[in-house]
Amino acid sequence: MTFPEITDLLSAQFGSDLQANTQNPQPYLAVPVSQLVAICQFLRDDERLFFDLLACVTGIDNGIEANTMEVIYNLTSIPYEHNLMLKVVIPRNTNSTSLPSVPTLSHIWRTADWHERETFDLLGIQFDNHPDLRRILLPTDWVGYPLRTDYQEQDQYHGIKTK
Repeated sequence: MTFPEITDLLSAQFGSDLQANTQNPQPYLAVPVSQLVAICQFLRDDERLFFDLLACVTGIDNGIEANTMEVIYNLTSIPYEHNLMLKVVIPRNTNSTSLPSVPTLSHIWRTADWHERETFDLLGIQFDNHPDLRRILLPTDWVGYPLRTDYQEQDQYHGIKTK
């Protein structure tokens, strides 16, 4: 199935809030965060699509000026040999007490579990209802999120120089 066919099918099912971008070498579909779980459940369960693999989850910090972050999902249908990239854009939440959040997809694809943990660990994006959202790469007492554009590295960690 081609990207336009998938986009048409999803638009018919979920309405016109979906935004297709075909300007990039790999087209993507921007979806509202409020519809993310329903869309992904449909992408996996619909017999015409059968996206059985969540291959990658990537987070992007667009910086303080843009005040947004993105979560990008790369999906594959192994039997049908088609791919789809989904993107959600969320507010950055620049205050230190509130992290940006999206719902987890770990109940749809098991691979989401560790991908979401990595995105949480490095960017501080919260995945609501994740079964085990904790750091996966950095120590549990690490301060901050190293892939954020405004991250300030500590001078020392437990007496070890970091710079």
